Amino acid sequence: MEPVELRSERLVLSVPAGSDDIDAIARYCQDPMFEQYLTTPWPYTLDHARDFVEGFVPERWADESEFTWGVHSGPDEHAPGALLGMIGWRSRGDVGFWMGAEHRGRGYMVEALAAVVEWAFVERGAERIDWETLPGNFASARVARAAGFRYTGVAPVLVPARDGSHPDSWHGVLLRDDDREIKPGWPL
Repeated sequence: MEPVELRSERLVLSVPAGSDDIDAIARYCQDPMFEQYLTTPWPYTLDHARDFVEGFVPERWADESEFTWGVHSGPDEHAPGALLGMIGWRSRGDVGFWMGAEHRGRGYMVEALAAVVEWAFVERGAERIDWETLPGNFASARVARAAGFRYTGVAPVLVPARDGSHPDSWHGVLLRDDDREIKPGWPL
């Protein structure tokens, strides 16, 4: 499948490309929070970012197993701006995302997540979208909560940790027909 671009009020979601995106990914992924909460390689290098952008992302779009977008600022209607973060939806039904440290707390990821779940429901026919994070990742939980996900509890992770283990994690779900209002019960 050819990659698609998604737009929201302030953002352009497009596949990461070029040296600016590669450099930004390498810089953002050195954040100590990534070591604690994400499955990205650690320590993260420029080569990891290059392999991700030039290999992993296009290969997964081509085989339709994972659809990954760079979350870019939207300066104009013709081209994406600076890379702010990343978001992806896997065809098995789960979503993952991260935001560069200096861009957190502005609602960008909630906006990006809303665009991706709408695309997954409408264009890909998804009936549900799952979310997970390791306990304590309140930033990720706040995004999922604000996007209307329902907290479903603690269970082993679907995406294995760097060491191949499946530690317990927080889980949430958004069904196609769910409203997008904030649901009670989150561990926030």
